[in-house]
Amino acid sequence: MALLSFKSYVTQKNDPYGALASWNSSSHFCNWGGVTCGKRHRRVTVIHLDSEELNGSLSPYLGNLSFLRVLSLKNNSFHGSIPHQLGDLSRLQMLYLNRNKLNGVIPTNFSGCYNLRVLHLANNHLVGSIPFEISILSKLSFLAFDNNNLIGGFPPFLGNVTSMELLSVVGNQLGGIIPDTLGRLKSLTRFYAGGCNLYGTIPNSIYNLSLLTRLSLSENQLTGSLPPTIGSLLPNLEAFQLRNNQLSGLVPSSISNCSKLQNLEIASNYFSGKLTIEFSYMKDIAEIYLNNNNFNGGGEPNDMNFIDSLGKCSKLMILSISNCNFQGVVPTSIGNLSHQLQFLDLGENQLYGSLPSSIGNLVGVTHLGLVENQFTGKIPSTIGILQKLQRVNLNKNQFSGPIPDTIGNLTNLNVISLTFNRLEGDIPPSMGNCFQLQALDLSNNKLSGEIPKQLFQLSSLFILSLSNNSLSGSIPTEIEDLKSLNILDLSYNHLPGYIPSNLGGCTSLIHLYINNNLYEGIVPQSLSSIRGLEELDLSHNNLSGQIPKFLERFSFKYLNLSFNDFQGQVPMKGVFANTSAFSIVGNDRLCGGLVELRLHNCKAVKKHKKRFTLIIIVISVACTILFALSFVSAWCKRKKNGQPSQSSMNERFLKVSYSQLLKATDGFSEANLIGQGGSSSVYKGTLDHDDNIVAVKVLHLQIQGAHRSFMAECEAWRSIRHRNLLKIITSCSSVDFQGNDFKALVYEFMSNGSLHDWLYSNANTSRLNLIQRINILIEVASAVDYLHNQCITTVVHGDLKPSNILLDNDLVAHLGDFGLAKFLGTNSDHTNTIGVKGTIGYTPPEYGLGSQMTSSGDVYSFGILLLEVMTRKMPTNDIFKDDLNLHKFASVALQNQVIDVIDDDLLVMQRTRANAQKVEQCLASIIRIGVSCSIDSPSQRMNINTVVHELLHVRDSLKNLEV
Repeated sequence: MALLSFKSYVTQKNDPYGALASWNSSSHFCNWGGVTCGKRHRRVTVIHLDSEELNGSLSPYLGNLSFLRVLSLKNNSFHGSIPHQLGDLSRLQMLYLNRNKLNGVIPTNFSGCYNLRVLHLANNHLVGSIPFEISILSKLSFLAFDNNNLIGGFPPFLGNVTSMELLSVVGNQLGGIIPDTLGRLKSLTRFYAGGCNLYGTIPNSIYNLSLLTRLSLSENQLTGSLPPTIGSLLPNLEAFQLRNNQLSGLVPSSISNCSKLQNLEIASNYFSGKLTIEFSYMKDIAEIYLNNNNFNGGGEPNDMNFIDSLGKCSKLMILSISNCNFQGVVPTSIGNLSHQLQFLDLGENQLYGSLPSSIGNLVGVTHLGLVENQFTGKIPSTIGILQKLQRVNLNKNQFSGPIPDTIGNLTNLNVISLTFNRLEGDIPPSMGNCFQLQALDLSNNKLSGEIPKQLFQLSSLFILSLSNNSLSGSIPTEIEDLKSLNILDLSYNHLPGYIPSNLGGCTSLIHLYINNNLYEGIVPQSLSSIRGLEELDLSHNNLSGQIPKFLERFSFKYLNLSFNDFQGQVPMKGVFANTSAFSIVGNDRLCGGLVELRLHNCKAVKKHKKRFTLIIIVISVACTILFALSFVSAWCKRKKNGQPSQSSMNERFLKVSYSQLLKATDGFSEANLIGQGGSSSVYKGTLDHDDNIVAVKVLHLQIQGAHRSFMAECEAWRSIRHRNLLKIITSCSSVDFQGNDFKALVYEFMSNGSLHDWLYSNANTSRLNLIQRINILIEVASAVDYLHNQCITTVVHGDLKPSNILLDNDLVAHLGDFGLAKFLGTNSDHTNTIGVKGTIGYTPPEYGLGSQMTSSGDVYSFGILLLEVMTRKMPTNDIFKDDLNLHKFASVALQNQVIDVIDDDLLVMQRTRANAQKVEQCLASIIRIGVSCSIDSPSQRMNINTVVHELLHVRDSLKNLEV
């Protein structure tokens, strides 16, 4: 009867595989699927129904199965609370309810299951705190509460369960400190408490748990240092994960004693001093993440000598030591690293000298990052031996000499960036052999000669940037074959002659920059076929003739025709109806156009010219009609043949499967991981259908709110579209190869990362200047204005902050992450109704008091964002404590000396004493906008539409000062 009751709680339609089909009176219950009985008493001892996609709630009558020893229902869709009657199962030894949708609290009467050895409740929606009664289970060896919504601190009483071997509470917002009592768990081998909002120091008692093989405390706010003898205290460690904390001090050399270590993750902390680990003792080490620390050993020339000891680590696959402040030369012993090495990142350090030719020995490397160092000399030709190489980034160094011909041997190469070096000579034609190349950036070097036609035969190219060199010669006709090209930048070279008509074959172009060259003649009509063009810069050439009328039909974000020799009437439609979206200065023979352009009126046209014009119009109309008729005929024919119209709204987004995204991201590899949040990871990938580089946001569905976030983003992107919103390509809702739910969103890839990166990352040594910051603020405000005032239904974003503002190749801002978005005035609300919505520091105070999300809440967040951009101080900065916050910090400065709070990098904008006062007035105006937006009272905050106009006014004032 208990089993039939269990079945009744699962309806037939919620048993897709028929797991319970045999549960009927035609056979004895001991023969039912998933049921095991004892041989002696013929009583139910085991229920095993894993991964059957069962949906329903759990029957309380399960508590009557008094002989039950194992209950395993993991990886289903059971919802509701865990019946407290399960506490009556005194013989129960193993309980697996993980990967379901259970909610409510953990029953306190589990203490009645005094034989329990395994309690696995991970990946549900459980709330409340961990009950004290768990500590009574004296036989418990496996306790996993991962990825629920548990709070209330890390309970000290868990230290009483001395039989514990595995303890995992990952992904709960427990808060508080790690209790010292856990040091009593002498049998503990695995301890996972990452992402639990823990603070304070790691208690010394943890280091006495000598049997520990895996210790993971990542993504907390832990402080303090590691004990010098940690390697002797924890000799059995296989995984040591402390990334994303606030730990400091030296990294103990005794870690060398952890000879079984496979995974060392101490990235993104405040570790300092010289790195003295002797890695040669760690024969099994596979992954080393030391990035984002400060291992400067006092500028000694042998900072990188630890590379020598890695030569014996034959299983090493990942070495990430970027942004560690390492100084010195890279030793030739780098060539002795494991042939298994796939990911090598030495970027953002202070490395100098030549790159050793021994780099060619690393035949397994797929990702090579050396960005932002001080390497000199030639790029070694041995790089061409690295046949598996897919991504090379040598940006912002001082490499000189020619680009080695051997790069053409890298046939698996997807991305190569050599920008901001001193490379010279011709571009090697051999690069045409890199037939999988998607992004090529050779800008800001000293390259000369003609552009080899072989480059334009790379049909996979998505980005091609050759700007700021000394290239000459005509563009090869093969350029028309680049059907996938989105960005072409040939600006600031010496390219002569006419703009090639073949350029019109690049029908996927979105950004085209050929400014500052030697082009002359008219703009070819063939460019009209590039319908998706958003930015076009033809400035600083010697182009002539009239401005083509077809440019009116484009949806430009910006059009620059300045400093040429155009003549005649300036169009007034499309982009030409918005003076802030185009520039025509430096063309003295233009006339007409918008009044704001202040051009002289075009002279009256003579009658015979009018008659000629009339004839032309008649001919044009006739041609248009003929074209329309032929188009309709072709369309009807296509429809007759059963081919769907490409304009169908159903075809607006592509359809992609889990396997396609798996392939696009190389198996969601760590090398492709470009961002990580609380409920998602973002990977860089390439879709097969068009070889475009995309960003794939994979939801962690085991995290509470992730599914809701996915639905919110889908609903938002279905309804909104704006030039300053991140462009979504498609979504995927499927299952992975293990049958687990899988949900992902695919976005346009933003090559310049986030605004947060540009404000704080050491990777960006050239900070954003004042005009760039104002442009970004205007673009974000325009996006918010669109959401609030121009959508059919007002949309509240709910999470405005620098990390959600992505910058494209031209530093144009795109607002993303609509996981908390809300449509006002509808029943659609995917936001949490409990707790503060948004991110600490950017969330308006009224949300903390339980108010619903409103558009004025977005305005508050924008105000904080603006103040952060101008001061380069996060709202959670350590200086803001007691009663001081970023709003008050800026407000007080307005009354005294506003220049005191402005980011030092912006103060260089005061070029002359004559302009200094006017620039300061503009800075004060910007800060005043931020203060007005971030007032505590919602009703007193500035309207976002007003914000846009105010910022535009400030920008115009600064441009007049030539700042």
